[in-house]
Amino acid sequence: MNRKEFLSAAVLGATPLLFGFRNPSVRPAADPEPLDRELVQTFVGAGHRDMEKVKGLLAEHPTLLNAAHDWQGGDFETCLGAASHVGYKELARFLIEQGAQANIFTAALFGRMDIIRPFLEAFPASLNAKGPHGFTLLHHANRGGEEAAEVKKFLESLGAKETKIPLY
Repeated sequence: MNRKEFLSAAVLGATPLLFGFRNPSVRPAADPEPLDRELVQTFVGAGHRDMEKVKGLLAEHPTLLNAAHDWQGGDFETCLGAASHVGYKELARFLIEQGAQANIFTAALFGRMDIIRPFLEAFPASLNAKGPHGFTLLHHANRGGEEAAEVKKFLESLGAKETKIPLY
C-alpha cells in the first residue's frame, strides 16, 4: 500500500489495520459467517441438561464452543455458563477439556478457592457479580455441593448474596 492508498484508507476507517485490528463494519470475504442464532440457542439450551446433544452439535459445529446466546436485557449465556449455573459438572468439565472459556462462576462451581480468593482480593466488587440469568457466585458454589463447600463458606463470610430466582 502506498502513501496515497494508506491516507485514503485512513479516511475510510481502515487505519486500525496497522495496529492489528480492523473496522468491524468491514468484513473481508474470507471471514466465516456469523453463527445462526437458533443454533446457538439450541446449543446453550442443551447445556442445561443434555450432554449428548451438546457433543453432537459441537462435533458438527466446533465454533459453538464459546458462542453466547443473547436472552435479551443484557443476559448472555454460553453452554459452559449454562452447565455451571445448574451444577452440571460432568458437562462443564467436558466443555473445559474442549477449550471452553472458563470464568470465576465456573471456578465457584468447582470449589476452586485458589482462583476465587485472589480474584476477589483483586476485584472485591465481583462478590455479588451476576452471571447468566443473574446467578451469583454463591449460587454457583451452592450448585457445586460438597466440592465447593469451602468456597461457599468463604463467600458467605464476605457477605455474598444468593440469587433468589427459580431455576427452569
